[in-house]
Amino acid sequence: MNPFMTTQAAWPLACIMMALSGGAALAGEQPATLPVAPVPSAPLVFAGSNAKMRAAWQQHLTLGAGDVLNFASYERPELLRTEVAIEPDGRVSYLQAQGVVAAGLTIDELRERMNAELGRHIKNPRVIVTPVAFKSRKVFLLGKVVNKGAYTLDRPMTILEAVAAAMGLETGLYQLNTVELADLPRSFLIRNSKRVPVDFEKLFIRGDLSQNILLEPDDYLYFPSAIANEIYVLGAVLSPGTQGLTSEATGLRAITLAGGYNEKAYGQRVLVVRGSIDQPRTFVVNTAAILAGRETDMRLEPRDIVYVRDKPWAKVEEVVDFAARAFIQTMVTTWTGENIKPLIKHPILPMLQY
Repeated sequence: MNPFMTTQAAWPLACIMMALSGGAALAGEQPATLPVAPVPSAPLVFAGSNAKMRAAWQQHLTLGAGDVLNFASYERPELLRTEVAIEPDGRVSYLQAQGVVAAGLTIDELRERMNAELGRHIKNPRVIVTPVAFKSRKVFLLGKVVNKGAYTLDRPMTILEAVAAAMGLETGLYQLNTVELADLPRSFLIRNSKRVPVDFEKLFIRGDLSQNILLEPDDYLYFPSAIANEIYVLGAVLSPGTQGLTSEATGLRAITLAGGYNEKAYGQRVLVVRGSIDQPRTFVVNTAAILAGRETDMRLEPRDIVYVRDKPWAKVEEVVDFAARAFIQTMVTTWTGENIKPLIKHPILPMLQY
């Protein structure tokens, strides 16, 4: 029986992380540091900061579906139209200018396009466009937060502010103590196809506000479960994905349950990744030696990643980044597919770059 019987809203800044299970290191263990994308050019702004610098997306603010506008014509008060929403297809209408594409344009660009469209029907139109509400820019909070889903980015918002808006991280009761259910070492932020280097342990446990960066439109914040009794078999297998962990789970057994290798798999060496995404413990499983009886198969632990590469490799550093990316991709696509399909039509799967 799962000891975490109840969940409740977490204090946004209080994170008592479940310790990741350790395990004796095998002879093939190698420390590795996962390469990550450089920190984006957007300025770091702490919660409560009065910094006047704006992020790149704020310096060139464009419109999108859901944004609300007022339209007026100079010295023609009777032509005022208020709270006109941009349609889901990115188009907006005003007077005879019907179905004008507004998505991706600035306010000034839309005004010029409206003048051009109305110029076919009205002599010397002078349209005034005033924004009422920006609702098109969203960030997504997934996984072990209390209120999961999409949040409108209508003002500067940091990671802590976004988690607070989602009512904090989920908690559970274990031996009469309240514990966080989020796996902070494996939590991640995805932006423009790349993982942003944020240390969630430093931010939530140590209060290091240098990690509290501003979010940008379409950012994905994901907090995996710290109590999931599962493993992830990814890469060149027939049925990659999540498996429940049993007492008999080993590397080769997990690959067998995933349908075995596909036609591109390099099956001689398999990588097992354990622990943090940024500083993982890595193990090389020599499948040829195991099948020949020279070595024993590796016992797996909760949340281990078993990764099969599609080409020969010699060094762990050549493979660990691919394993981490496959894990991130699997977590987001699986979670969004099962929980919030109406909110995210095209999840992270086509975004991650290999």
